[in-house]
Amino acid sequence: MDFSLFYFANEQEADTGSTDRYGLLLEGAKFADTHGFTAVWTPERHFHEFGGIYPNPSVLGAAVAAVTERVGIRAGSVVAPLHHPVRIAEEWAVVDNLSGGRVGVSFASGWHPQDFALRPENFTDRKDKLGTIVEDVRELWRGGSMSVVDGAGETQLVRSYPRPVQAELPVWITSAGGPDTFRAAGRAGAGMLTHLVGQDLDQLSDKVALYREEYAAQSGSDGGRGHVVLMLHAYLHEDEAVAKETVRVPLTTYLRSFAGLTMGSGPKGRRVDPESLSPRHFDAMVERSFERYYDEGGLLGTVDKAVDVVERVRKADVDEIACLIDFGVARDKVVAGFELLDSLRAATSEDGR
Repeated sequence: MDFSLFYFANEQEADTGSTDRYGLLLEGAKFADTHGFTAVWTPERHFHEFGGIYPNPSVLGAAVAAVTERVGIRAGSVVAPLHHPVRIAEEWAVVDNLSGGRVGVSFASGWHPQDFALRPENFTDRKDKLGTIVEDVRELWRGGSMSVVDGAGETQLVRSYPRPVQAELPVWITSAGGPDTFRAAGRAGAGMLTHLVGQDLDQLSDKVALYREEYAAQSGSDGGRGHVVLMLHAYLHEDEAVAKETVRVPLTTYLRSFAGLTMGSGPKGRRVDPESLSPRHFDAMVERSFERYYDEGGLLGTVDKAVDVVERVRKADVDEIACLIDFGVARDKVVAGFELLDSLRAATSEDGR
């Protein structure tokens, strides 16, 4: 099982000073680089305190490239319909050069109408545009050309520069759990990036099987299986009770932020309109969600407890766990838990290192 770090900061927690807002990102990246972690993921988020300090993962990826030597640098995710394919290819080729060929990009269709204030014309058919943009970016990455209309209304064929280090761009597709997205990612020969807000491990296992089937069909005799990454909240401590109380407020706040999207009684979730609930009922629902998510939905608690979670994730046929470490826990406590997270990585790796 591979382990990586995933960032999705709460603006209020990150705002410890304008010169240190990204300190945890860089400190974690350095640790990952020297302790056998596979990659560092940063999201694209707009107009929201959760994740909003990461509006462009390529910019943060360039910063990570400057302070690391080995770890992968990945977007989790680029919201494809908000951007021109040439711009995506250009930005990530720069980071690929800065890093010596370590980038990868997970693409998402986007879901929140407010985000599409940046490209309102792309909201309605965003899911269709996702597949087209991914293929355009891949073709540009390989050195191919793309037909565009210039400022004079003329059709031009353009190529993107700089040329990247990697001949092929490693690509994932982000899914909140829709089976059709898993199938589509397999058919596209892309990896999968997903989470457990709105689905449990049994449900995920079934979807991974659909993905593997489609991936194998498109890869033919190559025998490829693809690559599935599961994002899990991660905070480890020697004392279970301390760990639970440390994450209670930030994780509850995180789950509240997803109310109306995939909120429910825990990882399985169900769609709920928070406006239809009284404050008392909404608070009770969030509390139930926290209890189930703490028990079943993350690497939360002691290393021994987390080992069991990793084994269940492995049985779901997941290839990599992306540890979401900055969901609101204070920076000093997150950093103090790095060594335990590395111990978990070593204890659950197939080669024991």
